[in-house]
Amino acid sequence: MSADSRWDDLRTRVISGVAMIIVGVAGVAAGGVWFQMLTVFVTAVMIWELWMMIEPTKSVPGMLLAAGTASVLSGLFFEPGIIAFALAPPIVGALALRRERLTFALFALAIIFAGWELVVFRSAYGTVWIFWLIIVVVMTDVAGYFAGRMLGGPKFWPRVSPKKTWSGTVAGWIGAAIVGVIFMSVTETGAGLILASVLVSFASQLGDIAESALKRRMKVKDSSTLIPGHGGLFDRFDGLLGASLMMLIVAPFVITTGAAS
Repeated sequence: MSADSRWDDLRTRVISGVAMIIVGVAGVAAGGVWFQMLTVFVTAVMIWELWMMIEPTKSVPGMLLAAGTASVLSGLFFEPGIIAFALAPPIVGALALRRERLTFALFALAIIFAGWELVVFRSAYGTVWIFWLIIVVVMTDVAGYFAGRMLGGPKFWPRVSPKKTWSGTVAGWIGAAIVGVIFMSVTETGAGLILASVLVSFASQLGDIAESALKRRMKVKDSSTLIPGHGGLFDRFDGLLGASLMMLIVAPFVITTGAAS
């Protein structure tokens, strides 16, 4: 691979990335129903992409599942007591599939649960901390991308994610630690936030690896072609899935509810 070819997709990735950042920042800053609806949209599209990776010849059931997910998730925001209904789209989708039923059910449940928890997390901890979570994930991805392209080296898990290197993985941890230091300095949290940031970073990498394993199993390059240079929403938010689940574990120990909101 020539030096130039390594950066062929950089311009497209940057433009698409900036557009996603603008939309994401606006949604997080607006909060309330705007952030909820942005989360609903992203979650529903990811369910559709998951279906299409497994059953690409039947798009209509995938769209119906996405619509069902949006309805269920919207209801959970206002009536958390009916969280059991979150099982509906994973179960219905799994039953409708001819193969990979357990795979769909597990990934769909993780997507829905993560989407719901992001809204709950923003409500409980405030705008600053949802930005912390997102910036850690973004920094992990950006640092890993550039370090991996520039430094190369041994692969992290070549059978699952051929492009991911140890240099990029470690660079992601370092970038996350820097984010932790910055947020520690402007909030009332202690040094534990640095470790929490690294753990969230690692979880986001595991989310990325899990989706890479799924794509290799389904023999597809991207979850969809919705985002130029990035693939689908699942390709961009897979790390956020893992990060949000880890966040549930570490946040109570390092973040004060409602602090720096």
